[in-house]
Amino acid sequence: MSFSDKFHLRIPGPTPVPARVMQAMQKPMIGHRSGEASSLYLECSAKLKLVFGTKTDPLLLSSSGTGALEAAVVNTVSPGEEAVVVVTGAFGDRFAKIVQKYGITLHRLDLPWGKACDPDLLASFLRQHPAAKAVFFTYCETSTGVLNPVRELAQSVREHSDALVIADGVSCLGAVPCKMDEWGIDIMVTGSQKALMLPPGLAFAAVSQRAWKQIEQNPTPRFYLDLLAYRKNLEKETTPYTPALSLLYGLAEALAMLEEEGLPRVFARHERLKTMTRAGIKALGLELMTSDADASPTVTSVYGGREKWEAETLRKELRALGVGVAGGQQHLKGKIFRIGHMGYCDELDILTVLSALEIALIKTGVPVELGSGVKAAQEVMLHV
Repeated sequence: MSFSDKFHLRIPGPTPVPARVMQAMQKPMIGHRSGEASSLYLECSAKLKLVFGTKTDPLLLSSSGTGALEAAVVNTVSPGEEAVVVVTGAFGDRFAKIVQKYGITLHRLDLPWGKACDPDLLASFLRQHPAAKAVFFTYCETSTGVLNPVRELAQSVREHSDALVIADGVSCLGAVPCKMDEWGIDIMVTGSQKALMLPPGLAFAAVSQRAWKQIEQNPTPRFYLDLLAYRKNLEKETTPYTPALSLLYGLAEALAMLEEEGLPRVFARHERLKTMTRAGIKALGLELMTSDADASPTVTSVYGGREKWEAETLRKELRALGVGVAGGQQHLKGKIFRIGHMGYCDELDILTVLSALEIALIKTGVPVELGSGVKAAQEVMLHV
């Protein structure tokens, strides 16, 4: 008998899709200009407001999260203008690469991977670059498991610059608080395949009135990623181009699930999963990449570079046990592994991963006490 369908996917995206979301995506196809489709667009955009923490209408793009990142760049800054990008990992680096690709003068604020950005450091950097039209940073840096203090970073930008505040929330929105309007964030983007519990293929962007003014004045040519077209069509209860309708049905169901659980409980669950994971890793004597203060509730990065083992070997052992975790990116490849714990994930999922990790470590030659990681996580589960 094959148990391949019981594979435990614990990477930081794509994440597992709930059965009721998959069922919703199997609804019969409809016309994308029909009244039924318009109702679907409006329902999804309205419910996304709670996830973003905004009164504006989030825009729905049929693309990966990177499509929304690129849209945030090309719509706000023109070639020859200046932009600041805070780089705390691979996805901050991706923002920087997009900025460079469009001929924008890039000012990189590079931090050691595994460390969050300090708002005072950003303030000092901004004083050196007063002409910046936008500041880009990641909320959760997926490659390292860092959660940047976006509220404080946004405040720092507002106090020391006239630049727009633009944040990548792809790997955390729906799992952590976001109060975009209150925090002074001008554009926040996210994607479907992370905490929102959907397959890849949808991206979302919420835009402040302040940002719209700059977008309206930006002469940079753009077509599919022109956010003005998305705003204009959403006002008409439609989209400028054919949307991923099946994914939108799934999105409506996923947002209903978040609404039923209640966002405060969703956020508390993710904090508990983070604490369980980190407690288990520490009990096994492994080294975490981030401090407790900087750690994300959605992904945990663990060093895997001891003398007798390395991260990729461990990942292969875990896969043989039916558990998938992610590897490192860029210079961290082979040096870390990453455990995703966002979206459709509960406490028993974490206990399963830690149990498998203990077995994989022993098979890799790392002497750990069976049950020690699981026990530490169970203690958290019982008392947090």
